Amino acid sequence: MNHKVHNQTVNLIWSIADDVLRDVYTRGKYRDIILPFTVLRRLDVLLVPTKEETLKTYKFLQDNGIDNKSALTGITKLPFYNYSKFTFETLLNDPSNIVANLENYLDGFSDNVQNIISKFKLRNQLQTMEEAGITFALIEKYCSKDINLSPHESKNSKGEKLPGLSNLGMGYVFEELIRKFNGENNEEAGEHFTPREIIKLMTHIMFIPIADKLKDASYLIYDPACGSGGMLTEAELYAQELTGGKAKFELFGQEVNPETYAVCTSDMLIKGDNPENIAYGSTLGNDGFGDKKFDFMLSNPPYGKSWKIDYDAIVGENKTILDHRFSVGVPRSSDGQLLFLMNMVSKMKNSTELGSRIATVHNGSALFTGDAGSGESEIRRYIIENDYLEAIIGLPKNMFYNTGINTYIWILSNRKPEHRKGKVQLIDASEHYDKMRKSLGAKSYELKPEHIDLITDIYTEFQESDKSKIFDNSDFGYNKITVERPLRLRVQFTPEAIHNILFLDAIQDEMQWCLERFGDDVYTNIKQHKELIEKHFEMHDISITPANKKKLLDIAVWKKQRELYEVALKLLEHFGDTVFMDFNRFSKELDKTLKALDIKLSAPEKKQIINAVSVRDENAEKVIKKKEKDGTISYEPDSELRDTESVPLKDDIQTYFEAEVLPYVEDAWIDHSKTTVGYEISFTKYFYTFTPLRELNAIASDIKRLMGETQMQLNEIL
Repeated sequence: MNHKVHNQTVNLIWSIADDVLRDVYTRGKYRDIILPFTVLRRLDVLLVPTKEETLKTYKFLQDNGIDNKSALTGITKLPFYNYSKFTFETLLNDPSNIVANLENYLDGFSDNVQNIISKFKLRNQLQTMEEAGITFALIEKYCSKDINLSPHESKNSKGEKLPGLSNLGMGYVFEELIRKFNGENNEEAGEHFTPREIIKLMTHIMFIPIADKLKDASYLIYDPACGSGGMLTEAELYAQELTGGKAKFELFGQEVNPETYAVCTSDMLIKGDNPENIAYGSTLGNDGFGDKKFDFMLSNPPYGKSWKIDYDAIVGENKTILDHRFSVGVPRSSDGQLLFLMNMVSKMKNSTELGSRIATVHNGSALFTGDAGSGESEIRRYIIENDYLEAIIGLPKNMFYNTGINTYIWILSNRKPEHRKGKVQLIDASEHYDKMRKSLGAKSYELKPEHIDLITDIYTEFQESDKSKIFDNSDFGYNKITVERPLRLRVQFTPEAIHNILFLDAIQDEMQWCLERFGDDVYTNIKQHKELIEKHFEMHDISITPANKKKLLDIAVWKKQRELYEVALKLLEHFGDTVFMDFNRFSKELDKTLKALDIKLSAPEKKQIINAVSVRDENAEKVIKKKEKDGTISYEPDSELRDTESVPLKDDIQTYFEAEVLPYVEDAWIDHSKTTVGYEISFTKYFYTFTPLRELNAIASDIKRLMGETQMQLNEIL
């Protein structure tokens, strides 16, 4: 593709929007007209050479009562046709009836194109265009000799040659138009299109390692977030080039955006690929390919984007996973990028010699977000422990049109070569780029062919260097252990401490306000103050659950708390101001006292009194939880002192604990029942290079020099 011609074509089409649609549509709505008409004009110029023969064949079919029009594809030599008598050019011959004729023209397309037109919702726009009187002007602009959407060479209005636009070139035009429209609409950062050089890098690394194993056979390529189909097209093109055309490749994809889906399917039609291989809808919530498996998969899924709309299709009641693709676990609902990865993993072939290879782009959060046991960590664990992950490549910043964040290419395979088994290669390619002369949105860096070759070589050589680190799979795993320390309580009955027993812990502040405001009414008729209470909550922005609000207005609850308070008063009278530094002794004394006073308390009531009169004290004795028959004592853990440690999988947990924890907290222990395994890839840490700080003498010298220069300038001014 001639990029100069490509840019000129995009700019000319963009100018149509400004020239014709201004004052009729807002800039954010230009795409609703420009994208479908660009597609239609491309289809139109492809059909024009066989138009006359198509009309003759269509008349023959009509005259003989034949409803099946599939024979028309034999005339067009394309998987689509149009049996209307009109073309874009002939529509201009009857300006007064152009809208009606345009509808007739649209109706003449084959069913596969009708699907594209409906996804664009183009017919919804025809009335607006008619009322604004822009239909003729729009079609006239597309018929301009200065815009060549044909695959054949033509001449512009100046008689200069215009190169034909290949199918790949048309794909570039589509993507660039969509990118420009997204920029106008301030689309989310995750909704961007993958630069071609990134796709080239992905395809190089996907196909080069197994190029000699590709046979004269048919292979399936899949993209679960295919957009306008750029990745699929590039993958097919490079694979055919690499194999000398001996292998055949069938393209599959799924896209949720109707307009982008329409562009992709039209691109498939134009190239002669099967548009039915492109599924419409959400890949996560409505998989278009069921249990189908693929040889090669590549994608740039949306990241940092919510998947809540698909949540109910994936996660059922009680957090049960409904979709087998995601049985390992699901990430937080605010970011679904790892779900796309697991979708691809679920579609890997296990019965072939080559298996499957995956190349996919993610941002940094896919590497490390999520603690041990979380959905993100469990997904990483599944991929690494099954030895699917071959490599991760850190790309330069500012590589994408709508975001400048760090991005990474993941390479997965279920047929790792022997020297890669049990290993993961990390490649730092963040410094391999050229700065663009002119930025495209946030994209200011680009990969040149030499950068792609260099990064590919680093991958294939599989050697340690300052830009390539090789790790064992287990290097990314860790045991998250829970470190407990004993609860130590000091107990003392005081009037202030037991006063809080009048209130439930969950609504202590609210109950206390009601008691101060309404006095003994809370025990007789608290509901008469309901309106005033609700007004108070509203004025002070106090949120309370319906269940707690019901308790607050229930005199039975108030009376029960007062009865418990009266019990606490009796215990205060018995224990006085005695301070217990040993909770274990106090607990026995409390049981004896309750029995002596003939007071029966439920476990929750007893616990509420204990909580009211006890406080944590590091000088108190440890609270015993249980004594075993063999004399072993276990202690109650203090939740406020609970901590966690991440122990590398290669390290012995007990050895680590004795070396890193016990020297600082000698009474700590590990609760092994809470130990979980996690995986994270701290990419930046592995490539961090420490830069020594400057010597103080050098800094002082610079300061003195600057002070001298400043003084000289002041002297000149004065």
